[in-house]
Amino acid sequence: MKILTVVYCFLAFFTSGSMALAASLEVQKVTENIYALVGEMQQRSPQNYGNNATFGVVITKGGVVLMDPGGSYKGAQQIDKAIASFTDKPVKIVINTGGQDHRWIGNSYWKSKGATIIASSAAVADQKERGSLQMTMLQQLVGSEGLTGTELVYADTVFDEEHKFALGGVEFIITHKGAAHTPGDSYVYVPSAQTVFTGDIVYLERLLGVGPQSSSASWVESFDAMAALSPQHVVPGHGHASTLEKAKAQTYNYLVHLRKQVAAHLEKGGDMKTVVDVDQTSFKHLKVYESISKRNAMSVFAQMEFE
Repeated sequence: MKILTVVYCFLAFFTSGSMALAASLEVQKVTENIYALVGEMQQRSPQNYGNNATFGVVITKGGVVLMDPGGSYKGAQQIDKAIASFTDKPVKIVINTGGQDHRWIGNSYWKSKGATIIASSAAVADQKERGSLQMTMLQQLVGSEGLTGTELVYADTVFDEEHKFALGGVEFIITHKGAAHTPGDSYVYVPSAQTVFTGDIVYLERLLGVGPQSSSASWVESFDAMAALSPQHVVPGHGHASTLEKAKAQTYNYLVHLRKQVAAHLEKGGDMKTVVDVDQTSFKHLKVYESISKRNAMSVFAQMEFE
């Protein structure tokens, strides 16, 4: 895998007569005709337009397939400019890998460009349920100016468990195995390149987040199904593209470890107030550990209490 020398910075965004500096997307070449656009790993902001995630790009003879549209209309524009730095082919298909905001709220931009949008039925249901709340959150974190042009637009093609298609002679297989970070999370496999785009099923370099919409048990099962493909390249939902081994170490092993710790806590009669003290220090090297690990423990406790 090769990371392009220049990180794509966009300097010319004028708001209210002043220049606003947009956060960068790092262009990482994964393998031939496949790229990862690596966004920030911290919070959404007016500078990143909600693009605090990793997005996937596959170039085919028939055009580009994009994994996840960006966190807003302007976030999608930023992705489009990054793609233009390495290909002049248009984006033909956009896949929403889940219901998190940066996995679908940029749809309106790509729809206006004529792209076809694909998502699992569970993802669309989640998007419709949480879309208003997500827009409220983005309003606070990204701001009104950053959300200019953003509208809630849903997929044209919806599937339940698996959807296959080909573009420019390249086959794509999208699989929704079950809930993970969000109820409709899917992974996209490109057999010819032995590459899988995992969306939020895999986090690298930063600690994953378990929220009220997540299922830690089903997440483990979804990871297992993805891992059974034995991909050579893994493009995560957050962080740089890497190997299945690294994905297992930083995502799967964390989920399994946390569930074991919480199970032991429950067995001893522990409560939610004290579950924040379960040992997660083996993963403290990951970004945002301090801000999210205790919340993860509480979320997993709430789920396992009724399993």
